[in-house]
Parts: sequence; C-alpha cells; structure tokens
Amino acid sequence: MTERLRVVIVADDLIWATRLETIVRTAGAEPTVAGTAARLGSGLAGASAALVDLGLRTMDPFEAIAAARLAGLAIVAVGPHEDLAARKRALAEGASRVFAYRKLFDDGPRTIAAWLGLPLPTTAPQSSEPVADRPGSIAPLGR
Repeated sequence: MTERLRVVIVADDLIWATRLETIVRTAGAEPTVAGTAARLGSGLAGASAALVDLGLRTMDPFEAIAAARLAGLAIVAVGPHEDLAARKRALAEGASRVFAYRKLFDDGPRTIAAWLGLPLPTTAPQSSEPVADRPGSIAPLGR
C-alpha cells in the first residue's frame, strides 16, 4: 500500500476548512487542517503540499504561504476572484496557483487532484434538479 500525499489546509473558518478537508480527501490526498499559527508548524511537517485560504483571520495568509514555501511544499491559495492584489501577492510569496472560492466549491476534488498529479476522481454532476426531472433520466418506480 502506498502512502497518500498529505496536504496541510491553512484555513480558520470552520465551514470552509471542513469543505476544503473534504475536497482534499475526495481528491485522493490526506488532509490536515492547521487553522492557527500554533498548528501551522506541525501541519507543515511531513506534508507535501499546502492549501492556503487568503481569507485567514487568525494569521497572515502570506506568512503562511512563505512558511510553506520555506518548508519546500507545493502551494496553492484560494480566495475571492475579485481580490487581484491578494492573488498577485500569493503568487509572489510562492503559491503556484490561486483558485477562486467558486472554482473549488464547484469542482474542488478534480481541481485539487489535477494540481497534485493524482487520478481525477469521478464525482456526480451537481444539480439542484431531482434526477428524475432531468431530460433523459429514468423516473423512479411508482411514478
């Protein structure tokens, strides 16, 4: 059995950190959440990559990117698509890519798997329509 890549997730918003953790796991890697500066050092140890939320409130996201770069990790950042200054600064600090929140919300597992060089996971298309109401779908029994 081969060991899975470990990705440290640097995010302090509980809902978003949990979502990123699920995305990384579904992508085929092992997530570790480091939501505070105190946990960042131990999170970086043994990790292969870092996923840094630019909306961090408990620490400076650019310092987190710099720490991950110094640890030799591959880094991506995630943040608002309209904050061009933060996106440029994240790239300057060492992130190889900056994804918009919406990109990871819509297609996170496949996006992260591709970034990590892992096989792309197969995920069902997201839709708010019931399956039976989509064109070409089979209605459930009893309908």
